[in-house]
Formats: sequence, C-alpha cells, structure tokens
Amino acid sequence: MTKQLQATLAAILVISTMSVPAQTSSTATPAKARKTAKKAPVESTTERQIRELREEMQSQQAEIDALKRQNADKDAKLATASQDAQAANAAAAAATAQTQSVSSSVQENKEAVTTLNSTLTDLKNLNVGIAQTISDTKKDLSEKIDSPTTLHYKGVTITPVAYFAFENVYRSRSMNSDINTPFNATPYPGAAQAHTSELNFSGRQSRLGGLFEGNTGPFKLSGYFESDFLGTGITSNSNQSNSYVLRQRQIWGQAATTSGFAVTGGQMWSLVTETKVSTNNRTENTPMNIDAQYNVGFSWARQAAIRFQQKTGKLTVAMALENAQILYSATNANANFFIGNAGAGGGQYNLSANFSNNVAPDVIVKATYDPKLGHYEIGGLARFFRDRYYPGQTNATPTAAGGVNDTKIGGGFFANARFPVTKFVDFGLHALVGTGVGRYGTSSLPDVTVHPDGTLAPIKSYQGLYSMEFHPNKKLDLFGYAGAEYAQRTVYLSTLGTSAGKLVGYAPPTSSNAGCNTETLPTSAGNGLAGAAPYDPGTPGSCLGATRVVIEGTAGITYRVYTSPKFGRLQYQLQYSYLDRAAWTGVGGAPKATNNMVFTGMRYYIP
Repeated sequence: MTKQLQATLAAILVISTMSVPAQTSSTATPAKARKTAKKAPVESTTERQIRELREEMQSQQAEIDALKRQNADKDAKLATASQDAQAANAAAAAATAQTQSVSSSVQENKEAVTTLNSTLTDLKNLNVGIAQTISDTKKDLSEKIDSPTTLHYKGVTITPVAYFAFENVYRSRSMNSDINTPFNATPYPGAAQAHTSELNFSGRQSRLGGLFEGNTGPFKLSGYFESDFLGTGITSNSNQSNSYVLRQRQIWGQAATTSGFAVTGGQMWSLVTETKVSTNNRTENTPMNIDAQYNVGFSWARQAAIRFQQKTGKLTVAMALENAQILYSATNANANFFIGNAGAGGGQYNLSANFSNNVAPDVIVKATYDPKLGHYEIGGLARFFRDRYYPGQTNATPTAAGGVNDTKIGGGFFANARFPVTKFVDFGLHALVGTGVGRYGTSSLPDVTVHPDGTLAPIKSYQGLYSMEFHPNKKLDLFGYAGAEYAQRTVYLSTLGTSAGKLVGYAPPTSSNAGCNTETLPTSAGNGLAGAAPYDPGTPGSCLGATRVVIEGTAGITYRVYTSPKFGRLQYQLQYSYLDRAAWTGVGGAPKATNNMVFTGMRYYIP
C-alpha cells in the first residue's frame, strides 16, 4: 500500500475509537432520538469532519475492495498465466529436446552428406586418375610397341648399339693409312711419301653391337659385343668393292652382384684405359677424335682379359689379368734368341703377323674415386717378358746346346684425373711411366730390346696426355688434346762373337741417320705384287731413325645437328692434328718428321 493509504487507514481507526461512546449514548434513549430526528440539529464542525472522513473512508474502502477484487482477479490470472507459462516451458523444453534431436539428426545427415559428397568427389578424381593412367599406360605401351628402347627375349633385354659413319682424312705426308694413323710410321723427309699427300674416304669405322642384360635379383648378368669394319681380309682393297671385313672390338660377359662386386671376362678395353665412372665397362673416356687410333699420349689396349672389381661408395678397386704381347726393337742384335713366331694358320692366327710366346698375363690393378666433382684414378701394371736364348750361338762353332729360357719383369704406374672447372669445361690429365709399357701407348713404341747375350731388356717409357673439352651447349662440343710418348735409348756394348765392339739395343748412337733427309728413287720393278712398281716409293737409305718421342696436338669440334630419343642423333665432326716425330741422334744427326692431318666425319647414331 501507498503512504497515503496507510495514513488514511490510521486516521479512520483513530476516529472510530473516539466515536464509540457517542454511539452508545445515542442509542440509550430512543425517544430522544426520534425527537432529534424530527428536528435536525445543526452539525458541528467536528461532526461534519467526522462524517466527511467516514464518507471518504467508505469511498476508500470501496476502492480498497475494488483493488482487492482486481488483485484477486490478477492473482487468478497470474496463477493461470503461471500455469500456462509452466506448460509452455514444458512444451518449450520438449520442443527444445526435439529440436536438439532433430538438429543432431540434421548434423548427422549433414556429415553423412558431406562424407558422401567427399566420397563422390574422390571417386570422380579416382575415375579421372584411372582414365589418365589408362591413357598414359596406353600411350606408354604404344610407344614401347612402336618405339621400344630395348628388345625382350625371355628374361633378357637387348639394347642395339650402332652408328653409321662417313669419314675422311687428309694428311700432308702420305702414310697409306685409312682413318686410323700409325703415328710411329710418320715418314722422315728422305721417304718419297713425305713429299706427297693423301686423301682417303672411309665408312669403316661404322659400328654395330648390342647389350644383353638379365636381372636375376641377387645378381645381374650382362653381355656386350661391339664391332666395326676396320679389319682387313685377304681380298680387301679399295679398287671397286672395298670389301673390308667385320672385326671384333669388344665382346665380353659380366656377372655383377648388388653389393658392388663384378667379374667380367672377354675382349674389352684394358684396365689401363681411363673410365668415366668407377672401373665400369662401357664408360671408357676416349678422346673425341675421329682418328680411330685416338691421340698420342692416350694409354689403352683392347684385348682378352678377366677383370674383378669391387665398388664401395665412391671408391672402386679392380684387378685384371690381360693377354700379353711383346713389341720388340733392336739394332745389331745377335741371332741368339727368339721371343715368338709367325701365326699358325691352323691356330687361327694371322699368318703375316708375329706373336710372342707369353709366360704370364699382364697384371693390372687400379683404384678409382668418384666424388661429387671429377673422376680420379691411380694404378699399376706388371709385365713378364720371356725369351729363349742360346749362349753357344756366339761360339766359333755356333750351337743350340745349353739353350735357356729367361724372363724379365717390367711394369709401371699410371694416373688419370678428370675434373670440371665449370659445367661448360672439363680438364683431364693422364700419365703412364714404366719399363716395358710401350704397347699401351697409342704410338706403339717398343716394350723391349735385347742384350748382346740374347736376354731381353725392357725399355723405359713415358706417356702423357692433356685434355680440354668445352660444352657451350647441348649441340656443340669443342675439344683439344696435347700428348706425347717417349722411348728411352737402351744400348749395351757387346763383347761376344762377331758383334764384339758394337752397341746392341734400341737406338745406338753409332747407327747411321745420314740418309734420313735424302729422297731416293723407287725401289723395285713391277711384278704385280703389293709394293711393286708403281707402288714402290723410295725409302731412305742409311736411316735407322729410332723414335725418341712422338708428339701430337689436336683441336676439333663436334656439332649435333639433330638429337631425338626416338629417332637418334645426326652429328658432324671436324678435327685438325699436328704430328711431330723426333728420332734419337745417330751418325748424321737426329731426323724429324711432321704431318698435318685434317679429319671430317658425319655419323648417324641410332637411339
């Protein structure tokens, strides 16, 4: 209640208390009251105020009663509203629970739909990928069928190897030689051929071969053969049919394990030859020359051998046993020894070539290291030279009694280094030093000479090559080589028989070189045989001309006109070489021979 209502109620209570006696007295004498009623007395001020208060009180009571009724009505409505609110809350809770249930169901459905959409997307992508894979596989299969990189026979893959060459050589001094140059036969000025040039076309360096590989899992089997037409048959000539014969360059088999061990047997490049990777076959780092004899200073051989190698990380160690032969040269030698014989026809050796009787194979060991940049090699070789000599040959009455076999040991050390200065330039260094190692040089200088008593004497030899190879782009290579090979003078004073007082051996200084610079007339009459007139240029008289050193400088380019993994490569080459051959000094001086050579070549390599 308000303060005004409270004050009004308090006043009513006070007045009610004060008016109780008056009411009691008015009801005591009814007669008097009736009299009073007949005669309305005049209200006093107090009475009037009381009456007004009563009326006001009654009015207020009426208002209070109305308010009470309104409050009761409101309370009833409020109770009803409360009940409705509770019912609504209950309904809302139920609705909320239902909503949550529906929401959860909707979320689950949404997640399911999302998962389904993702699955559908994955399936679409998978279908696209499968379609692409099928397309790529079909294309790959079509390419392999139409353009296979290898052929398949059972479990063996076969990779053909071939190129087809047209090459030619011009030499300012004729050597009657095809595309390969016999460097140690460069004519001195006294030879008639030193005054004529030669120009020869050749397709004989064209090559045919194949690589055969079978991978068993624990080890890999490989076989390789390579051939060209630089062989000469008994009917070969350049008159009409040019019937030069196919020859064996390489043919070998190999077994290699996954642990890096390999054994290779057959005809192959010698282990002395520099390789590009490890000591692996088919990675030989030959000069880029067109000349099939490569370059002076390059050490190599291709011969029958068995090779063992073990690769561990960047290091490889290898050993080879290789077929031996002896290159011999001597002046004033006694006829008290022999080292071999001409080939026997029934033994399938060339009847017009000499073959030494070997006591042991050449033994070669080499270690290579392949860091991130470059390739490095170091190795050694041991050689065994045997002859049979006859001490009794120099007796007053020569006799073969007391013939003895004698073996001398030679060998040497070699090293190779190949390193890129930039990605466009490679430098290479090679050196071989030893005694009796001449046959491993490309000039074929002698391995041994002989003592007066008939025992052999290995000749000290040096071989070296400096290489520069430039690769400005994928189409073009520029190359330059400078090489030299040296054979040391090796002589002995004889005290035996008719040779007593003479110097015996290689390049005696007492031998005559007097005619090395004087041209002579043709040497024979025509008889229809090779070397007879008019194919009989004069040869120098009194000219030993034992080679001291052969030097060659080479420069050239290789240009790849077209390269395709599908169709192969077409390339042109141009090479110029300057050759210098210098002899040991003898009576009459030290002759010198030079030659200018220009090679050109066109080759098509199969892919």
